[in-house]
Amino acid sequence: MQARGLSRRFGNLLAVDNVDLTVGRAQVYGFLGPNGSGKSTTIRMLCGLLSPSAGAIEVLGLQVPQQAEQLKRRIGYMTQKFSLYEDLSVQENLEFLAAVHDLPRARARTRIAGLLQRYWLTERRNQLAGTLSGGQKQRLALAGAVLHEPELLFLDEPTSAVDPQSRREFWDSLFQLADAGTTILVSTHYMDEAERCHRLAILDQGRLVADGAPRELCAALPYAVWLVDCAAPRRAQQALQDQPGIVALAQIGAELRVLAAREGWDAASLQHRLGDCGIAATVRRGEANLEDVFVAATQKPVRPAATGAAA
Repeated sequence: MQARGLSRRFGNLLAVDNVDLTVGRAQVYGFLGPNGSGKSTTIRMLCGLLSPSAGAIEVLGLQVPQQAEQLKRRIGYMTQKFSLYEDLSVQENLEFLAAVHDLPRARARTRIAGLLQRYWLTERRNQLAGTLSGGQKQRLALAGAVLHEPELLFLDEPTSAVDPQSRREFWDSLFQLADAGTTILVSTHYMDEAERCHRLAILDQGRLVADGAPRELCAALPYAVWLVDCAAPRRAQQALQDQPGIVALAQIGAELRVLAAREGWDAASLQHRLGDCGIAATVRRGEANLEDVFVAATQKPVRPAATGAAA
């Protein structure tokens, strides 16, 4: 799947701004970004539900949106609101979707039975969908999305309404699909989910601000991570806030995590700054994580550190 120069306007709002994407076969490709960053709009354009204002899209060898009708039979799409008929049973939901996809009856019966077993829904087959738990609804929605064995699966924030255990089980199911050859494009705002993806795109205000494997993105982070251990992490945060070259500050338990420009700050200069404010602290180097990458990619421009700050 490829997109080049993909843009979408809604009146004066540029929701997606000149995005280039390449998604390889059988990859789990993640979209990470804050609300309003253009994730859902991009997915809707890629699967042919929304026409781009500019740009070219090729999905499974088809031109989109020109060949969107042909594409529909080869893709699955699952939204965060779970497109289920709550007054139908689990079995009836899947039978209805099988009819929508024109599956032959024998194949539909076999496929439904297999999916009910795979997603732990066999004992719930006669239960109304509206009475299922969030995790059960999620599994049913995924079963419906893959019922016709799509080559490509689009998932728009599919875990936003479920508990951590259900999220973990859901991701295990995604990797089973990818291992079987299904290409998966999933949007999320959870960092731990983004780290699971083979490749990741970070969107901010409609722009693609980072693209690569999670480890590659962490290794390429242009800032240093420092961990500050002191008795008053909130005071330490206030002492470093708005200092030139300081990109981000976050208290993690009793520790302060500092993202800073490589030039201008080191352990000694951070300790010196905190000491000037009456705060005794030890500072050590930390490892970059995906949250650091996200903060760096979506931040406002940072003032450079003053010359000699690390002296």
